[in-house]
Parts: sequence; structure tokens; C-alpha cells
Amino acid sequence: MVNVSEERVNCFKLSPHKIQIKRMVNDHQITLRKTVVADLEVFFIFQLDEEANHLAAFTSKDPTDKPAYIQKYTKHLGDPTINNCTIIVDDVIVGSIAKFEIGGDAEITYWIDKKFWGKGVATKALQHFLTLEHARPIVGRVAFDNIGSQRVLEKCGFVKVGSDKGFANARQAEIEEFIYKLG
Repeated sequence: MVNVSEERVNCFKLSPHKIQIKRMVNDHQITLRKTVVADLEVFFIFQLDEEANHLAAFTSKDPTDKPAYIQKYTKHLGDPTINNCTIIVDDVIVGSIAKFEIGGDAEITYWIDKKFWGKGVATKALQHFLTLEHARPIVGRVAFDNIGSQRVLEKCGFVKVGSDKGFANARQAEIEEFIYKLG
């Protein structure tokens, strides 16, 4: 079941109550909707998980600094170049997904609550987000050892096109990241 607005506008332009996409994964309904400031409180809790932070690798210097987190992402919600969506499963917020730009190039990011890893949520959310977000090419970057996220990108048609090294705050070390591209 897909419920997409006729204009296929991005999550940023929709009202927080207008449902963009509904999909079933293992008998659970996944919905994407525009992210609102209240969602940031939930996202903040997700990113406190040590294992999730380790796999994400390229995180904030201090993931426990809630005021800095809320301030940064509240600003992002007002940025017209960023398309922020909240991922909901059966009326529960389980993650976020967004398109942002660096140097005019579109990139994708997502974060799923650890309790929902391995259930197809990230893959379905990204597949459907990409039907709404038409920026191409679009890049996804992932830590070399984040196999789950690499699989999500590959299942959604992204192709590994290279690698880079950068300082990962969550690991306090320079690590390799793989670069994936769609389109």
C-alpha cells in the first residue's frame, strides 16, 4: 500500500500530519512523515546507544550534549536543502532519514533505533524515501565495518564507487568509509 501525494513533494514541504508513504514490513506498517521538532527528543535518545554510535562512526563530538543536538537539528529542519523525514512503525518513531547537501552534492543519512535493526525497516524506508527525493546522483557514506548499512544501500540500488578516510568522533580515530552512489 503506497500513499504518496500527487505532487510527490518532499517530507520538508508536507504538514506533519500528512502521511507520505505506508509500506508493510513483516506485517508492520512503515510510515514516513515530515520531521517535527518534538521528534528530535526521540532521535537524541537513539544516538546515545554506544553500539549505534560506533557503527555510525562520524557523529558529534559529544553525543550526550542534548542542547547542542537539539539546536543543530532544529536548524536543519528549517534548511530548504535538507529533506528530513521521521520513520514510524505502527505509530512508534523508530528512526530518521534525510537528504542533505555538501558542496552542492546530495547525500543520504538515516538512523534506526537499535531495537529495529535487521527487520528491513531501513531498507524499506530508504526505498520509499528515494521515490520522494529525486536528487540524483545521491551519495551514501558508511563506515567500513558497518555491514548492515552497506547492505541497505546496496539493496536500494546504490553502488560502491570508492572510499575515503576521515576522523570518526565515535571512535576517536581516523577510519575508512565506503562511498556509495545512486544515479
